[in-house]
Amino acid sequence: MSTILVTGGTGTLGVPLVERLRALGHEVRVLSRRSPTHPVDLREGTGLDAAMAGAEVVVHCASAPRGGDDVAAGHLIRAARRSGTVTNVVYVSIVGVDVVPLGYYRTKLAVERLLEGSGLGFTILRTTQFHDLLARVVGAAAKLPVVPLPSGVRVQPIAVEEVADRLAELAVPTPAGRVPDLGGPEVRTLAQWGRVYLAATGGRRRVVPLPLAGKAYAGFRRGGNLAPGRAVGRITFEEFLARRDRTGA
Repeated sequence: MSTILVTGGTGTLGVPLVERLRALGHEVRVLSRRSPTHPVDLREGTGLDAAMAGAEVVVHCASAPRGGDDVAAGHLIRAARRSGTVTNVVYVSIVGVDVVPLGYYRTKLAVERLLEGSGLGFTILRTTQFHDLLARVVGAAAKLPVVPLPSGVRVQPIAVEEVADRLAELAVPTPAGRVPDLGGPEVRTLAQWGRVYLAATGGRRRVVPLPLAGKAYAGFRRGGNLAPGRAVGRITFEEFLARRDRTGA
């Protein structure tokens, strides 16, 4: 079994990933600023050398949509090189980061490029959007008198548990490079997903497809965020919503 570091280990993806890795018998170090055992600030790079000591694998799940992922990744990569023991840095990215010119996507692509040029062994997995994100987007719009959603934008959501399963498989000392993308089981427009959400939550508002402008919007309309040939996920958005309703999560 390996010693594995997980950044973002207390987040939406990190929690189920850590559970899976520990169930497999790995020693898992969850990095965070408030960790009693491995206090690390990725933005500043503090605490990384101590946390990295003796580790073989790093799974990098931490992300900040407001910016700074490239800075954090640079600190992580340099610490991994200094450790002399890390043989595989596993990074979860997003389908479409190289074709949809969204600021957050560009930063994710920059992190991929940093890993590719780092001299370290690496594994990059791109996934489609999580069910959780789709639910937040549609749920926020559903609070308005009508439900405005970008027209013509298709989404292929995937269950975070299935992403965690795949990352647990990839979190081994041998790097795999860029691996096949991971996509959810269904592709529908945001307007269609909005109606699914309303039906599941008892909402009665009208969904209004809203045309937008800009290069990022055009990239989404072209389907740059989709992986229809890799629709390997099995848990549907309806199943996610039903489970959320049962558990209150």
